[in-house]
Amino acid sequence: MNYRHAFHAGNFADVVKHALLVLALIHLRRKEGAFRAIDTHAGSGRTNLESAEATRGGEWQDGIGRIWTHDLRKAAEALLAPYREALRAFNPDGALKIYPGSPLLIRHFLRPQDRLIACELETGAAGALARNLRGDARIKTIAIDGWTALSAYIPPKERRGLVLIDPPYEQPDELSQLAAAIDAAHRKWKTGMILAWYPIKDMRETAAFIRSFSNFKIENSLRIELVRGGTSGLALRGSGLIAVNPPFTLAADAQILLTALAEAFWPNQQSAIRIDKLAA
Repeated sequence: MNYRHAFHAGNFADVVKHALLVLALIHLRRKEGAFRAIDTHAGSGRTNLESAEATRGGEWQDGIGRIWTHDLRKAAEALLAPYREALRAFNPDGALKIYPGSPLLIRHFLRPQDRLIACELETGAAGALARNLRGDARIKTIAIDGWTALSAYIPPKERRGLVLIDPPYEQPDELSQLAAAIDAAHRKWKTGMILAWYPIKDMRETAAFIRSFSNFKIENSLRIELVRGGTSGLALRGSGLIAVNPPFTLAADAQILLTALAEAFWPNQQSAIRIDKLAA
């Protein structure tokens, strides 16, 4: 899967991933103490949906485009409200033109005492990321390989916080790398929340990854997956997230939210939602 992100920005997987990320950030904000967020593969930070790449890919139209003006069921709408509010802040005239990536979404929810480290190695994306986040003393942008960043910046001085691991999956070994990377990060930062996104393309490959991760027996770990029906010939079948030390309400909230999102993305089609604990 070619992961030049402008082609895929705002697609259904981005919406699922970012809506769950926002729920985690809201949870962290409920306590007064400072938290640290670390975005290991931050990308450029934002996408102009009117750009040539975004228009050519067009995936956002079946993702964020489906829910930009579409109200979900009441319970799901309440869960999605903070994510919607952040998107509107980047599109104040009401027309959907800008899609914020994870580092800009995280910045939106930082308080004065909170901090963000945003990492990106690819030269063009790293330069854009630095421009998009410049002038904010709470944020440090670093041109560094995301896997290296996991070792270099964990644990932070704050006991609370989260690390988002969202590599581009352009290299064949990145999914197999992910399970060990989560385990290593958790060993170093026992109290930190880890959110690790993965694409679901081949169900056997995904099952092998889950088995590999489960072998580490990480307590308080949650698997959240949404897989669409009618996926023959499609490069991206679904969106998956491993959450370590998740908010205690995340499993129930994700069930409500993903059910409503699936109905909005793929009306009249079957989809599969899987949410379960991977360790006791």
